[in-house]
Amino acid sequence: MISPENFQAGTRVEILYPETMVGKIGVILGPEVLGDGQPSDRWLIQVEEEAEATVLSLSPDEFRLLR
Repeated sequence: MISPENFQAGTRVEILYPETMVGKIGVILGPEVLGDGQPSDRWLIQVEEEAEATVLSLSPDEFRLLR
């Protein structure tokens, strides 16, 4: 299993959740940062295949890294 320490900005991923985005490809933008400046356990993923810019906040079990 790949740990979150291996996630890097620019890495391509396959989205597993939410259902409306399953199978789409995205790119990791970076870790989500909360209003108080603390990192959360979620990652910001920009969906590549959308006509308009779509960014999702996903937990590591909601996407998988592509090689």
